[in-house]
Amino acid sequence: MVDKDFCLSSFLAFRYIYKDDVNFYENMHHENYILPKEYILVENCDDIDREIKKQIDGLYKRYSKIGILLSGGMDSAIIASYLKPGSHAYTFTNEDTDIYNSDIKRAKIYCKKNNFIHHFVNINYSDYKKITPILMKYKCAPVHSIEPQIYKAAQEAKKDGVEVMLIGDAADYVFGGMDKLLSVDWKYEDFIKRYILLDPKLVLKKPKNINGLFEKYKNKDKIDFVSFLEGPTTIESYGSYYNAFKTANMPYCDPYEIFKMKEKLDLKRIRNGDSKYLIRELYSKKYPDIEIPEKIPMPRPVDIIFKKWEGPTREEFRDDIKMDELTGNQKWQLWCAEEFLNMNEQ
Repeated sequence: MVDKDFCLSSFLAFRYIYKDDVNFYENMHHENYILPKEYILVENCDDIDREIKKQIDGLYKRYSKIGILLSGGMDSAIIASYLKPGSHAYTFTNEDTDIYNSDIKRAKIYCKKNNFIHHFVNINYSDYKKITPILMKYKCAPVHSIEPQIYKAAQEAKKDGVEVMLIGDAADYVFGGMDKLLSVDWKYEDFIKRYILLDPKLVLKKPKNINGLFEKYKNKDKIDFVSFLEGPTTIESYGSYYNAFKTANMPYCDPYEIFKMKEKLDLKRIRNGDSKYLIRELYSKKYPDIEIPEKIPMPRPVDIIFKKWEGPTREEFRDDIKMDELTGNQKWQLWCAEEFLNMNEQ
């Protein structure tokens, strides 16, 4: 089924098209990420430690050179601790903004401690212009703003002889890292307002209702937000990494992705400031002499890159968009959507 207006609305709101059978154009089919059918149940940090080691050991039986996307956070730092000295680590940077400074500072510490070869991947507007069309063509849809930088890191890793890349994205979704979205027992309407990235009604001339994504999780006036984060949120995030690495033809592995907690998330503990408590415990075990870092999302330089962008000009978009009120990520959504339409309607 083709419904360009729905696809635009879904992408702007959620960063992906949540209906598998609806596409932008004829002869174009996007495929959403399929979550694992079987999981390893873990109860404590020792379980996680043991199972990650098994996965890394298995990778070393298949590959001789493993690389890692290394930020300043706990998740990738933990994975780094299982790699052999001399492994290649990749950290993002941008010469026009300091948003990567904290990541760079901490990543240097992990690289020194683990004796890695540290690479810095600069990401700028020219990279977005060059790489984004490649990613969109493969995905048959607009893409997440993290995808160009992941793609570039994968390409640079290939030049260094890296055969497989490791990431730590899934820990947030498995172990309670989405602390702001877990902060309260959400009412249905309030969660919708909080979750949607960019309301299609504010920017599109023909917005479509996209609340169907939430209806499966509705319970009277409340919403099962934990299950929602385990479902649509996880599918969107995992799919972004999948598309970037697959487009770059680079094998990758997220060791956290096949885990599930044996017990339900301790929401009270998370709301008291102890998000990802099992991961915190494992981090302290791996790096007892290093302070646990505060959780921050993977930085993207969209605020600085799109600061002066005046907005979309295609007929699908409203003429009265208040661009000065949008965040960098919201501007990315508009820019990427327009680029995708232009690319396919020349």
